[in-house]
Amino acid sequence: MDRSIKKHGRLAGVEIRHLVALETVVQTGSFARAGIELGYSQSAISQQIAALEHAAGLRLLVRPGGRKPVTPTDAGERLLRHARRASAAMRSAEADLNALAVGDAGTVRVGTFQSVGVRLVPGAMRRYVERWPDVEVRLLEAGYDEDLLTLLERGEIDLAFVRENEDPNFEQVAVLSDPYVLLAPAESDLARDGRTVRPREIARLPLIGYRRSTEGAEALLRSRGLDLEVVFRSDEGGTVQGLVGAGIGYAVVPLLAVETSSDVTVLAVSGLPPRRIALAWHVDRAPTPAAQAFMEIVTELGAEIELGYAPDVRGTRSRGMATS
Repeated sequence: MDRSIKKHGRLAGVEIRHLVALETVVQTGSFARAGIELGYSQSAISQQIAALEHAAGLRLLVRPGGRKPVTPTDAGERLLRHARRASAAMRSAEADLNALAVGDAGTVRVGTFQSVGVRLVPGAMRRYVERWPDVEVRLLEAGYDEDLLTLLERGEIDLAFVRENEDPNFEQVAVLSDPYVLLAPAESDLARDGRTVRPREIARLPLIGYRRSTEGAEALLRSRGLDLEVVFRSDEGGTVQGLVGAGIGYAVVPLLAVETSSDVTVLAVSGLPPRRIALAWHVDRAPTPAAQAFMEIVTELGAEIELGYAPDVRGTRSRGMATS
């Protein structure tokens, strides 16, 4: 019985610095580079890894020597998954304590993505600076939700604009229900007709899509069994809209991403649920009063943007929400 307890508790003496050392050695591929990044000597990193391997009772790293990178063994890969979660939790805890110490001043770090950064964030920033002049807001842009949620998990940002989700690790407040629209060349027959477009009609058009086919309206259309002809891909909103204006193809994008242009006509789309944007934070890290104020301003502005949508587009959004 005692022997069994000892066996199952052999990692109980492992310290966070040992796990961080493992993570950094694998990330950099070198004991020396890991030491430089963490502020330790190479020998200190070697000692921490040796202590970790002794506690695990298994070899965790392959040390090929020379200029070849250090790589994890199978056991090292398994422990590394836990090490990353543990170090992320500590970074999150540090951010939480820092936020508590700062209180109403200091910095609010916000993760965002392109269309929100262009359309919503500038207005929110203007209002925030007027109401909270002593707080600095730092913005960090990322392309995809998983990147932003990872930053939240690690405690590297306090809030993040993401699509609404059911991840139990994060809390969120709804900001904006953003309908999908079709961008059509201004000289096209569809643009001249000006009517609402159905998904099956979209499937017959040459489309300009985002780099990931699993993102946005393309994923929604493909989930309905529609075959799509994508002639070009880009995550840059200006590139997508410019190519539509040049007559290269059509694009289904969130309305928030649309720039006013004489070369492009914006058409309502029926039958697609809107992109629901939320502002998220980690469930273990309560927002500071300064962060809560940012949330209030953003939700206030999001409601105003929705009211400013054209009536026909709002109607499309309502029908889309009913089908979701």
